Amino acid sequence: MMKTLPQILSCLFLLFSFTSVSCKETQAVSSPNLIAFATGLTSPVCITNAGDSRLFVVNQQGKINIVNSDGTVNPVPFLDITSRVKYGGEEGLLGVAFHPQYKMNGYFYVNYIGTGDSTHISRFNVSSTNPDQADPSSEFKLMTIFQPFTNHKGGNLSFGADGYLYIGLGDGGSEGDPNNRAQNLMDYHGKILRIDVNHGNPYAIPTSNPFFNSTTALREIWAYGLRNPWRFSFDPLTHDLWIGDVGQNTYEEIDLQPSTSIEGENYGWRCYEGNASYNTVGCNASPSYTFPVYTYPHASECAVIGGFVNRSNILSPLYGYYFFADYCSDRIWTLHNESGNWVVNDIGRFLGNNFSTFGMDVNGQLYIAGLTSGTLYQINEALLGINTTRAAVNVKVLSLPGYGKFSIETNRNDNSPMRLALYNIYGESCYNSSTNDSHVVMDISFLPRGIYILNVVLNGKNSFHKLINGL
Repeated sequence: MMKTLPQILSCLFLLFSFTSVSCKETQAVSSPNLIAFATGLTSPVCITNAGDSRLFVVNQQGKINIVNSDGTVNPVPFLDITSRVKYGGEEGLLGVAFHPQYKMNGYFYVNYIGTGDSTHISRFNVSSTNPDQADPSSEFKLMTIFQPFTNHKGGNLSFGADGYLYIGLGDGGSEGDPNNRAQNLMDYHGKILRIDVNHGNPYAIPTSNPFFNSTTALREIWAYGLRNPWRFSFDPLTHDLWIGDVGQNTYEEIDLQPSTSIEGENYGWRCYEGNASYNTVGCNASPSYTFPVYTYPHASECAVIGGFVNRSNILSPLYGYYFFADYCSDRIWTLHNESGNWVVNDIGRFLGNNFSTFGMDVNGQLYIAGLTSGTLYQINEALLGINTTRAAVNVKVLSLPGYGKFSIETNRNDNSPMRLALYNIYGESCYNSSTNDSHVVMDISFLPRGIYILNVVLNGKNSFHKLINGL
C-alpha cells in the first residue's frame, strides 16, 4: 500500500495491539483540549525552535515560517526554496534542525526532495543582517540520496545531545520494501543516519558509529530496519531516542532506543511489521531484531505521528510521558512505562486536522500541527488531565522520623476519597492509593533515595508536594 501524507486510505475504529511487554488497560484522560496557537499555516510538517522564543514551522511546499511567542506568523518566510523542492504526496520540504551553536554560527539544516527525485540534506545560513531571514543562496549540500519511488521519504532531522546530526530515511517506497533496502546495510534507505557536521567536507563520520569499522555496511548508519521513520525525537532529559515508524497495512509502531543502547539496532522491517511476521524470506531468527515498545492496528488509524516526551512541567502527572498521534484518526495518546509495563493514555480525538507533526519550544512546551487544518496547537495543562487549582481543603505533608515515612493530614470533615499519586523526577508513577481517612501515614522506604512529587487529589483538585526520600 502506498501511503501519501495527504491521502491515506482505509479507516475503521480504534483497537490496540499490545506488544510482547504486557500493558495495563488503556486509561482515558478527562476533558481533553488543545489551544489553537497559530492559524493560517500551509501544510505544516515540522515544528522546532532555535533556542529562543520563536517557533519555526516547515511548510511542505518549500518554506519555513516563523511563529512568534504571541502566536502571530511573520508575513515573510524565514526561508523560501519552493523553486528547488519537488512537492506532492510525501515529497517536499520535510524537516529542519538548528545547529546546537546556532546563536554563534547561524547554521541550520534541511531535508527536502528536489533535483533528481532525491533527498537533499543541506545546510543554510541565517542572514547576517536580519535574524528573521535566512540566506537562500547559502545552501551547502551534505548528502544527496536518490529516491526510487515517491513515498516513504522519512524526512526528520534532529541533533542529539552528542552534537551529531541524526537523519531519518524511509525504505525508498513502493509496497513491502520490494528491494529489501531497509535490511541492506549498503543502502541508506530504511535507516537513521548519524553524521558529524562540525568536521570533514562535507561531513565526518563519528568513530563511535556502530559500523564505523565495517567493510560491509555504510558507516553513517546508526539504526536500520525501519519502514518510514517520519518523526523521531530525543528525550530532553534522558536522551533516549523515540521513533514513530509508519507501518504497512496492519500495524503502526513506536520504537525506543535508550541512551544506554549499544547502537546499531535492527528494528525488523521488512521481516516484521510491528511484532508480526511480514516477509521473513532471508531473515534471521527473531532475537536478532529490536521489537517496538508499542504497536496499534489499523482501524480508524493509518499512520503514526511520532512526538516528544513531555518535560515542560515537573509537577505534571504526565511529566515524562511520550506523546504521539495518528494522521487519519486525529487521535492523541501518551505512552509511559510503569513498573515494567507500557501504559497508554487516550488523550482524545480532534477531527479535521490530519495531525502531521509535534514540536517543542525552548521551554519544553509541546505543540502539534494539522496538515489540512493549517493550525498549530499548544498542548495545555487541561489536556494533561491536570487542574492546577489547589485543593479547597488544606493539605499538610510532614516528614516523620525514620526513613521514607510521611504524614498527610487534611482538615476535611466528610468522608470524600483522597487519592495519593507519587511520581519520580522522570514522571514515572511510583505509588498510588486511595483513602477516606483525613490523616494517613505513607511509607515509601521501599523506593530508591531521591526527590519525588506527591499529588494529593481531593474533590477533583490537586495539591502538589515535593518529598525528599532519604537524602
